[in-house]
Amino acid sequence: MTNLLEITSREQWKELLELSETQPFFLFKHSTTCPISAFAHRQVTNFQTDLPIYFVKVIENRPISLEIADDLNVTHQSPQAILVMHRLAKWDQSHYDITEETMASAIDFLI
Repeated sequence: MTNLLEITSREQWKELLELSETQPFFLFKHSTTCPISAFAHRQVTNFQTDLPIYFVKVIENRPISLEIADDLNVTHQSPQAILVMHRLAKWDQSHYDITEETMASAIDFLI
């Protein structure tokens, strides 16, 4: 099981965005009240990767979630998985398209 690291502040997000210049990571936008997001959360936590995986709770931290969408130039969705590299969204999927398989295929976008 993968350990997800929660983003709880704007400053933390900005640091991660800067670090993405040298270290790609996955970001999972999670709704704690949505059954589809619960499905996606299981997929994300079961996904085995060497890349860090961060998450933000979209209801509890809505301003951060919206800022992430703006910074990465992606439409805000929940649930949503995003592969971040060089301050860009290299890949993103939402809802039932967030699976271990699609996340594994996303790593091809790093090449």
